[in-house]
Amino acid sequence: MTLQATSSLSRPWLTGVREAIPLLGGYVPVAISFGLIAVQSGFSPWEATLISLLVYAGASQFLFVGMVAGGAPLWLVVVMTLLINVRHVVYAPNLAPVLGKSRWWPWLMHGLTDQVFAVALHRLPQLPEAQRPGWFAGAAILAWASWVAGTVLGAVAGEWLVARWPLLGQVMPFALPALFLALLAPRFTSRRWSLALIVSIGMALLCALTGYTNVGIPVAAACGALCFYAVKLPTSRQGDNDKGGNDE
Repeated sequence: MTLQATSSLSRPWLTGVREAIPLLGGYVPVAISFGLIAVQSGFSPWEATLISLLVYAGASQFLFVGMVAGGAPLWLVVVMTLLINVRHVVYAPNLAPVLGKSRWWPWLMHGLTDQVFAVALHRLPQLPEAQRPGWFAGAAILAWASWVAGTVLGAVAGEWLVARWPLLGQVMPFALPALFLALLAPRFTSRRWSLALIVSIGMALLCALTGYTNVGIPVAAACGALCFYAVKLPTSRQGDNDKGGNDE
Protein backbone atom coordinates (compact mmCIF):
# COMPACT_ATOMS: atom_id res chain seq x y z
CA MET A 1 0.00 0.00 0.00
CA THR A 2 1.37 3.39 -0.95
CA LEU A 3 1.97 6.20 1.51
CA GLN A 4 -0.81 8.27 -0.11
CA ALA A 5 -3.30 5.41 0.18
CA THR A 6 -2.37 4.87 3.83
CA SER A 7 -2.84 8.59 4.53
CA SER A 8 -6.25 8.56 2.86
CA LEU A 9 -7.37 5.61 4.97
CA SER A 10 -6.18 7.15 8.23
CA ARG A 11 -7.45 10.64 7.45
CA PRO A 12 -10.71 10.33 5.49
CA TRP A 13 -11.45 14.03 6.03
CA LEU A 14 -8.39 14.85 3.94
CA THR A 15 -9.72 12.63 1.16
CA GLY A 16 -13.04 14.46 1.37
CA VAL A 17 -11.29 17.82 1.06
CA ARG A 18 -9.27 16.67 -1.93
CA GLU A 19 -12.26 15.18 -3.75
CA ALA A 20 -14.39 18.28 -3.16
CA ILE A 21 -11.87 20.68 -4.70
CA PRO A 22 -13.57 20.56 -8.17
CA LEU A 23 -16.70 22.01 -6.52
CA LEU A 24 -14.88 25.28 -5.91
CA GLY A 25 -15.10 26.17 -9.60
CA GLY A 26 -18.84 26.57 -9.15
CA TYR A 27 -19.03 27.77 -5.56
CA VAL A 28 -16.59 30.70 -5.57
CA PRO A 29 -17.96 32.67 -8.58
CA VAL A 30 -21.55 32.28 -7.36
CA ALA A 31 -20.56 33.30 -3.82
CA ILE A 32 -18.75 36.39 -5.12
CA SER A 33 -21.88 37.27 -7.06
CA PHE A 34 -24.00 36.85 -3.93
CA GLY A 35 -21.72 39.03 -1.82
CA LEU A 36 -21.79 41.80 -4.41
CA ILE A 37 -25.56 41.62 -4.91
CA ALA A 38 -26.18 41.60 -1.14
CA VAL A 39 -24.14 44.78 -0.64
CA GLN A 40 -25.80 46.45 -3.63
CA SER A 41 -29.17 45.56 -2.08
CA GLY A 42 -28.37 47.43 1.11
CA PHE A 43 -26.82 44.75 3.31
CA SER A 44 -23.50 45.37 5.01
CA PRO A 45 -20.53 43.07 4.29
CA TRP A 46 -20.93 41.61 7.80
CA GLU A 47 -24.61 40.86 7.20
CA ALA A 48 -23.86 39.24 3.85
CA THR A 49 -21.18 37.09 5.47
CA LEU A 50 -23.49 36.04 8.32
CA ILE A 51 -26.14 35.00 5.81
CA SER A 52 -23.64 32.70 4.10
CA LEU A 53 -22.36 31.40 7.44
CA LEU A 54 -25.73 30.65 8.99
CA VAL A 55 -28.18 30.21 6.13
CA TYR A 56 -25.81 28.69 3.54
CA ALA A 57 -28.53 27.93 1.04
CA GLY A 58 -27.35 29.14 -2.36
CA ALA A 59 -30.39 30.10 -4.39
CA SER A 60 -32.40 30.79 -1.23
CA GLN A 61 -29.88 33.44 -0.22
CA PHE A 62 -30.37 35.31 -3.49
CA LEU A 63 -34.13 35.09 -3.03
CA PHE A 64 -33.84 36.21 0.59
CA VAL A 65 -31.78 39.28 -0.30
CA GLY A 66 -33.98 40.20 -3.24
CA MET A 67 -37.24 39.89 -1.30
CA VAL A 68 -35.95 41.80 1.74
CA ALA A 69 -34.58 44.56 -0.50
CA GLY A 70 -37.93 44.67 -2.28
CA GLY A 71 -39.82 45.16 0.98
CA ALA A 72 -41.53 41.76 1.11
CA PRO A 73 -43.05 40.82 4.50
CA LEU A 74 -40.86 38.67 6.71
CA TRP A 75 -43.31 35.75 6.81
CA LEU A 76 -43.30 35.54 3.02
CA VAL A 77 -39.50 35.66 2.91
CA VAL A 78 -39.31 32.77 5.39
CA VAL A 79 -41.95 30.71 3.58
CA MET A 80 -40.34 31.16 0.16
CA THR A 81 -36.90 30.32 1.53
CA LEU A 82 -38.24 27.13 3.09
CA LEU A 83 -40.08 26.18 -0.09
CA ILE A 84 -36.88 26.39 -2.13
CA ASN A 85 -35.03 24.29 0.46
CA VAL A 86 -37.77 21.67 0.66
CA ARG A 87 -35.72 19.67 -1.87
CA HIS A 88 -33.69 18.47 1.10
CA VAL A 89 -36.70 16.35 2.03
CA VAL A 90 -35.96 14.41 -1.16
CA TYR A 91 -32.22 14.26 -0.48
CA ALA A 92 -32.62 12.75 2.98
CA PRO A 93 -34.21 9.37 2.07
CA ASN A 94 -31.61 8.84 -0.67
CA LEU A 95 -28.62 9.71 1.48
CA ALA A 96 -29.70 8.19 4.81
CA PRO A 97 -29.03 4.51 3.87
CA VAL A 98 -25.33 5.23 3.20
CA LEU A 99 -24.59 7.51 6.15
CA GLY A 100 -23.93 4.85 8.75
CA LYS A 101 -24.28 5.27 12.50
CA SER A 102 -22.66 8.38 13.93
CA ARG A 103 -23.79 11.04 16.38
CA TRP A 104 -22.14 13.69 14.18
CA TRP A 105 -24.55 13.47 11.24
CA PRO A 106 -27.13 15.99 12.56
CA TRP A 107 -24.35 18.60 12.84
CA LEU A 108 -22.76 17.72 9.51
CA MET A 109 -26.04 18.13 7.64
CA HIS A 110 -25.59 21.92 7.76
CA GLY A 111 -23.02 21.35 5.03
CA LEU A 112 -25.38 19.44 2.74
CA THR A 113 -25.85 21.20 -0.60
CA ASP A 114 -26.87 20.05 -4.07
CA GLN A 115 -23.29 19.48 -5.16
CA VAL A 116 -22.13 17.87 -1.90
CA PHE A 117 -25.16 15.58 -2.02
CA ALA A 118 -24.33 14.45 -5.56
CA VAL A 119 -20.71 13.70 -4.69
CA ALA A 120 -21.56 12.06 -1.35
CA LEU A 121 -24.24 9.82 -2.83
CA HIS A 122 -21.67 8.44 -5.26
CA ARG A 123 -18.65 8.31 -2.93
CA LEU A 124 -19.93 7.27 0.52
CA PRO A 125 -20.96 3.71 -0.45
CA GLN A 126 -17.37 3.11 -1.58
CA LEU A 127 -15.96 3.92 1.88
CA PRO A 128 -15.93 1.87 5.08
CA GLU A 129 -18.74 3.00 7.36
CA ALA A 130 -16.36 4.37 9.99
CA GLN A 131 -14.73 6.71 7.45
CA ARG A 132 -17.92 8.21 6.04
CA PRO A 133 -18.46 10.99 8.63
CA GLY A 134 -14.84 12.12 8.24
CA TRP A 135 -15.02 12.16 4.47
CA PHE A 136 -18.30 14.08 4.50
CA ALA A 137 -16.94 16.56 7.05
CA GLY A 138 -13.90 17.31 4.87
CA ALA A 139 -15.94 17.76 1.68
CA ALA A 140 -18.70 19.80 3.32
CA ILE A 141 -16.39 22.10 5.29
CA LEU A 142 -14.31 22.91 2.21
CA ALA A 143 -17.46 23.76 0.24
CA TRP A 144 -18.84 25.85 3.11
CA ALA A 145 -15.55 27.70 3.65
CA SER A 146 -15.22 28.47 -0.07
CA TRP A 147 -18.79 29.81 -0.15
CA VAL A 148 -18.16 32.08 2.85
CA ALA A 149 -14.79 33.24 1.49
CA GLY A 150 -16.35 34.02 -1.88
CA THR A 151 -19.12 35.97 -0.18
CA VAL A 152 -16.57 38.04 1.76
CA LEU A 153 -14.62 38.74 -1.41
CA GLY A 154 -17.75 39.80 -3.28
CA ALA A 155 -19.04 41.94 -0.41
CA VAL A 156 -15.74 43.69 0.29
CA ALA A 157 -14.12 43.90 -3.13
CA GLY A 158 -16.95 43.15 -5.55
CA GLU A 159 -17.38 46.77 -6.62
CA TRP A 160 -13.63 47.11 -7.21
CA LEU A 161 -13.56 43.89 -9.23
CA VAL A 162 -16.43 45.07 -11.42
CA ALA A 163 -14.81 48.49 -11.87
CA ARG A 164 -11.50 46.86 -12.78
CA TRP A 165 -13.05 44.24 -15.08
CA PRO A 166 -16.47 45.54 -16.25
CA LEU A 167 -17.26 42.25 -17.96
CA LEU A 168 -17.55 40.61 -14.54
CA GLY A 169 -20.55 42.80 -13.78
CA GLN A 170 -22.34 41.30 -16.76
CA VAL A 171 -21.21 37.72 -16.15
CA MET A 172 -21.68 37.27 -12.39
CA PRO A 173 -25.49 37.63 -12.34
CA PHE A 174 -25.58 34.51 -14.51
CA ALA A 175 -23.26 32.51 -12.24
CA LEU A 176 -26.07 30.93 -10.22
CA PRO A 177 -28.26 29.97 -13.21
CA ALA A 178 -25.17 28.58 -14.95
CA LEU A 179 -24.34 26.43 -11.91
CA PHE A 180 -27.81 24.89 -11.84
CA LEU A 181 -27.89 24.45 -15.59
CA ALA A 182 -24.67 22.45 -15.30
CA LEU A 183 -26.43 20.18 -12.79
CA LEU A 184 -29.51 19.83 -15.00
CA ALA A 185 -27.79 19.32 -18.35
CA PRO A 186 -27.11 15.56 -17.94
CA ARG A 187 -30.84 14.98 -17.32
CA PHE A 188 -31.74 16.14 -20.82
CA THR A 189 -30.52 12.75 -22.10
CA SER A 190 -33.80 11.30 -20.79
CA ARG A 191 -37.11 12.08 -22.51
CA ARG A 192 -39.01 11.81 -19.25
CA TRP A 193 -36.67 14.20 -17.43
CA SER A 194 -36.63 16.52 -20.44
CA LEU A 195 -40.42 16.74 -20.44
CA ALA A 196 -40.49 17.50 -16.70
CA LEU A 197 -37.83 20.18 -17.11
CA ILE A 198 -39.64 21.77 -20.05
CA VAL A 199 -42.85 21.91 -18.02
CA SER A 200 -41.00 23.50 -15.09
CA ILE A 201 -39.31 26.08 -17.33
CA GLY A 202 -42.56 26.91 -19.11
CA MET A 203 -44.48 27.34 -15.85
CA ALA A 204 -41.71 29.54 -14.37
CA LEU A 205 -41.76 31.77 -17.46
CA LEU A 206 -45.55 31.97 -17.36
CA CYS A 207 -45.50 33.06 -13.70
CA ALA A 208 -42.79 35.62 -14.40
CA LEU A 209 -44.60 37.09 -17.40
CA THR A 210 -47.91 37.34 -15.52
CA GLY A 211 -46.36 39.08 -12.52
CA TYR A 212 -46.32 36.13 -10.10
CA THR A 213 -42.54 35.99 -9.81
CA ASN A 214 -42.44 35.16 -6.08
CA VAL A 215 -44.51 31.99 -6.46
CA GLY A 216 -42.98 31.00 -9.79
CA ILE A 217 -40.22 28.81 -8.35
CA PRO A 218 -42.33 26.55 -6.07
CA VAL A 219 -45.19 26.33 -8.60
CA ALA A 220 -42.80 25.44 -11.44
CA ALA A 221 -41.02 22.86 -9.27
CA ALA A 222 -44.31 21.26 -8.22
CA CYS A 223 -45.56 21.09 -11.81
CA GLY A 224 -42.30 19.55 -13.00
CA ALA A 225 -42.37 16.93 -10.23
CA LEU A 226 -46.00 16.04 -10.96
CA CYS A 227 -45.19 15.73 -14.65
CA PHE A 228 -42.25 13.42 -13.95
CA TYR A 229 -44.29 11.03 -11.80
CA ALA A 230 -47.50 11.22 -13.85
CA VAL A 231 -46.08 10.74 -17.35
CA LYS A 232 -44.74 7.36 -18.41
CA LEU A 233 -42.68 7.08 -21.57
CA PRO A 234 -41.24 3.95 -23.22
CA THR A 235 -37.56 3.30 -22.65
CA SER A 236 -35.60 4.75 -25.54
CA ARG A 237 -32.35 2.88 -25.05
CA GLN A 238 -30.56 0.50 -22.73
CA GLY A 239 -29.15 2.07 -19.60
CA ASP A 240 -31.52 5.05 -19.71
CA ASN A 241 -33.04 4.63 -16.26
CA ASP A 242 -34.59 7.04 -13.81
CA LYS A 243 -31.55 7.32 -11.60
CA GLY A 244 -29.30 7.71 -14.56
CA GLY A 245 -31.95 8.83 -16.97
CA ASN A 246 -34.68 6.10 -17.55
CA ASP A 247 -37.94 7.20 -19.13
CA GLU A 248 -39.75 4.35 -17.37
